[in-house]
Amino acid sequence: MTTAVPELLTVPEVMARLKVGRTKVYDLIRTHRLVSIKVDGCRRIPDHAVHDFIVGQIGEAA
Repeated sequence: MTTAVPELLTVPEVMARLKVGRTKVYDLIRTHRLVSIKVDGCRRIPDHAVHDFIVGQIGEAA
C-alpha cells in the first residue's frame, strides 16, 4: 500500500489559489492557520493544507 505524497505549492501558487497577497499568505503561515515546511530555505505549502484552510473558513462562516 502506498501513501500519496501531497503536492508542495509555492507561496505565489497559494496566493493565486486563495486570491490574496504575499503578506497575507505569510501571515497565515506565521499564525499557524496554514501549514508549511521549508525545503532548503524555500517555503512550501502542502496542497491539502490549502484545502483544509478553505474548508475551515467555510465551516466558520456557516
